[in-house]
Amino acid sequence: MLYGLLTYDENKKFFNVGDNIQSLAAKQYLPQVDQLLNREKLADYQGDKIKLIMNGWFTHNIHNWVPADDIAPLFVSFHMNNTAAPYMLSEKGIAYLKKHEPIGCRDQFSADTLKAKGIDAYFTGCLTLTLDTYKVDDSERGDDIYIVDPLYSYPTWEKVTYHTKRFLRSIQNGSVFELGKKKKHVANFIDADLLQSAIHVNQEPPAGKYTDAQKFAMAEDLLRKYAKAKLVITSRIHCALPCLAMGTPVIFVNGFDSFVDSCRFDGILELFNRIDVNTKTGEWTSNFGLEGKVNKNTVVKNLEKHHALAEPLKAKCREFIGALQNQPAHG
Repeated sequence: MLYGLLTYDENKKFFNVGDNIQSLAAKQYLPQVDQLLNREKLADYQGDKIKLIMNGWFTHNIHNWVPADDIAPLFVSFHMNNTAAPYMLSEKGIAYLKKHEPIGCRDQFSADTLKAKGIDAYFTGCLTLTLDTYKVDDSERGDDIYIVDPLYSYPTWEKVTYHTKRFLRSIQNGSVFELGKKKKHVANFIDADLLQSAIHVNQEPPAGKYTDAQKFAMAEDLLRKYAKAKLVITSRIHCALPCLAMGTPVIFVNGFDSFVDSCRFDGILELFNRIDVNTKTGEWTSNFGLEGKVNKNTVVKNLEKHHALAEPLKAKCREFIGALQNQPAHG
């Protein structure tokens, strides 16, 4: 039996290191990685039977779904976005998922969407909750505070100028005139001193510059840094969820107002110490009694709710790998 690991297409401007972090979560359970499989091209796979943990967002290439028969999938932490669901849940798509049910879903929205089509589905949470293999002893924790893409869904110059159509649309809908809003809203809940002294991380580096090996190395490097952090403040779930797994104090900044974004968080948001931001006014509330702004002396204790999801996920992945490990490569 061969073992595969997901890789991802870049868009024209950048790629998301969070995707590679999700693959690292799957990699923990594999005896080896025999082949990297592009998430958007799973229908094109030809070769010996290969086992693949199917965690993450599916799929941008909606016309290349379903995966090839020679891929033996484990569906855990599977997210089907509301934009892709109408295409993926064709007659063929439903038959494929029913063949491999039950389907473990990263969020409750995906589970409910599949169940509405008669597919046996359940909520697992995200596989990155099992990244405690990167956890370090508390004696190794330093004083570094990381601010990782807070309010990244807000308009930025890079996003509004992504291509001509988007730029014209941003003028039409007014988002091009809100380019300063993100900085202003972040300053409402993080004090100026911390904004100056924190380590700022962008989990969307530029496209066309890195090999898959370099992307995975980048993802591992970020995990090792987050593992030793004093505090992480982020709007990236694939930064925040690994921090829970690694025992790093984390504050999740929730400033998402589109359903495309919010449906991804159904069942996940309650795991975090959270700051919820009104994207129109910049007003914010916290669920952990924050008084004033977050500063370098702010102390938060993670809620530890994630263990109830992480332990069954680990067991499911180990069972999947163990059950198929002795099967011949041709099957």
